[in-house]
Amino acid sequence: MRIHAASSADLDDLTWLFAGYLQFYREDKSLAAIREFLAARLSRADSVLFLARDSQGRALGFVQLYPFHASLALQPAWLLSDLYVLEAARRQGAGAALMNAARAHAETTGACGLQLQTAKSNLAGQALYERLGYMRDELFHTYWLDLPPPRGD
Repeated sequence: MRIHAASSADLDDLTWLFAGYLQFYREDKSLAAIREFLAARLSRADSVLFLARDSQGRALGFVQLYPFHASLALQPAWLLSDLYVLEAARRQGAGAALMNAARAHAETTGACGLQLQTAKSNLAGQALYERLGYMRDELFHTYWLDLPPPRGD
């Protein structure tokens, strides 16, 4: 298995993997919208994506990171926003390899840590994260505020 930083050359593979990720979370988005979103991330370099491929070059999964600043630590950090591995490729080390690539990237860039959140029902993901040393936050609650879409003036 090979993990590499994704580029625009990986956009087709990333698009269908991301569609699987959204399907896992029961989010219905068009392939065109997904492709546009990912193309923007890659062209603006406002996130970092790593892609896992098998020995034949087939895409198995991805992880996406966004930079932020950990205000309480006064240091840079990374948000591990998205992790997805094809169902057929699970339990073969792809998820752990992607998570380790994310960690190596965070360490290389001088980050103080990685933050992630997952669905309460994602028990397999939680087991992976805890096996890799991630600790469940017992001090803070996560909140979300839905905002209306911007008006086209």
